[in-house]
Amino acid sequence: MYEKIKDSLYKIKTERPSCTSYLILDNQKNILIDPGLYQKYPILKENLEEIGVSPEDIDIVLNTHEHADHIGANKYFQNHSMIMAHRYAATKIIYQDKEILHCRGNDHDLKGYEVHSWLENNSVIELGDWFIRTIYTPGHTSGCVCFYEPRKRLLFTGDTVFARGKISDTGTSGSYGEYINSLSILRTLKVDMILPGHGSISSKVDEDINEAIDNASKRRERSL
Repeated sequence: MYEKIKDSLYKIKTERPSCTSYLILDNQKNILIDPGLYQKYPILKENLEEIGVSPEDIDIVLNTHEHADHIGANKYFQNHSMIMAHRYAATKIIYQDKEILHCRGNDHDLKGYEVHSWLENNSVIELGDWFIRTIYTPGHTSGCVCFYEPRKRLLFTGDTVFARGKISDTGTSGSYGEYINSLSILRTLKVDMILPGHGSISSKVDEDINEAIDNASKRRERSL
């Protein structure tokens, strides 16, 4: 199922437990954010084709972090698309780190994943109508990033923050201290819309991020 968010931006849902994917169509390059689970690729492909795009038309795949429900379908794109992830996520993806071992419960081989470009905080992807800035947001995992479009005031948050201030747990490489700091950084951005990796899109940005900080603080206190 897909939904057109605005001109050149689509939200694609491929059934739980796979994440939500986002498709950006540009006159220079086409970008797919988080292709989702390996097993759900046929649904993703069908949605892309209904929009009028083939998988081979995707030029760049951006990963918000290294979990299988976000990166599993990378394998279907890596021979013709540039795969990009934060360097901490990239090393785990390439070397089959235990952070992505969720894959074993999803019946596919961990080997053979590629990342072609390693992102850092403030790495920028500039296209014709899109200017996408990487915001490093560790907390859920050490390799988490959000993708920020300052001119369109959009924030693609992966599993960092969801509508109504919901947050993720911390993986083996995450921490609530880092989580709180990352959310505090996001609070300084000018954003009209949060586009998360699961659940609803949010336009109550300040309210949701403040609630997320409160939730992360409470979880940190309980973990002490």
